[in-house]
Amino acid sequence: MSDRWLAGVCSGIANYFGWDVAILRLVYLVLTLCTAFSGIIIYIILWICMPEDN
Repeated sequence: MSDRWLAGVCSGIANYFGWDVAILRLVYLVLTLCTAFSGIIIYIILWICMPEDN
């Protein structure tokens, strides 16, 4: 994955659903800020649960 930043969670989700990764990252950032930063916990859980891309 060439558009992987930290753990590749947003990139992996965007590739799986065929979405634009930049828009998904922007939506994720807005939702994280609006939900008292609970998105950070969700990101860590997804980082642990999502399989690696080979």
